[in-house]
Amino acid sequence: MDDASREAGGMLATGRRMLGTLYDLAQNRIELFLLELREERLRVFDALLLVAVGVVCALMTLGLLTFALVVIFWEHKVLVSVLLLFGYAVGAGAAFWALRQRLQRWQSFSASLEQFKKDSACLQKPN
Repeated sequence: MDDASREAGGMLATGRRMLGTLYDLAQNRIELFLLELREERLRVFDALLLVAVGVVCALMTLGLLTFALVVIFWEHKVLVSVLLLFGYAVGAGAAFWALRQRLQRWQSFSASLEQFKKDSACLQKPN
C-alpha cells in the first residue's frame, strides 16, 4: 500500500506541475496578446491623429492654392479651375490607393499568432 500511495502522490504531483506549466503558458500568451493590443491601439490612434492633421492642412493648402491660382490667372479662370480639379482628383486617387496598399499589409497581433503556431507545433510533436 505504501508504493500505491507514493505512486498516486507522484502522479498527482506530476499532474499539478503540468497544470502549473499550462497555466504559466496561457498567462504568458495572454500577456503578449494584451501588450500587442495596447500597441495596436496606440498605432491606430497615432494613424488617425496624423490623418486628421494631414487632412486639415491639406484642405487649407488646397483652398488657398486654388484661390491664388484663380486670382493670378483671372482671364483663364475656367481652364485653371478644371486643371486644378483634375490635379486634385489624381492626388486623391493616389492617396486612397496608397492607403489601400498599407491596410492590406497591416498585420495585427502577428507575434501572438506566431507564438500560438509554435505552441501548437510543440504540442502536436510526438515525444
